[in-house]
Amino acid sequence: MAAIPTHLEILMGLIITGCNAKGAAFEAIKAAKKQNFVQALQKLQESDQFLSQAQQTQSQMLTETVAKKQSTVTFLMIHAQDHLMNARTFRDLAGELVDVYQQLLDHSN
Repeated sequence: MAAIPTHLEILMGLIITGCNAKGAAFEAIKAAKKQNFVQALQKLQESDQFLSQAQQTQSQMLTETVAKKQSTVTFLMIHAQDHLMNARTFRDLAGELVDVYQQLLDHSN
């Protein structure tokens, strides 16, 4: 039987998932820069999957917090939220950059 993850493990998982989402988005930019738009789109989708996973975990954690009527906010919670917000923003910008690289290529031909 698998152990139930602790609050700390869940928060660390959110941080790692946010880092993975940002990393995949950065890989999308690098692929687009090399005009590999198939890979760029795959990396953007990968980033979206990481963000979706993080969103589900985050929602579950918030639901449990409300159910237990806890209101304690820790530095690690803020840090995890910061990572997720940063990853979401970076993912959005990566999508725009991939589009710009595609448009530049289209206009140069």
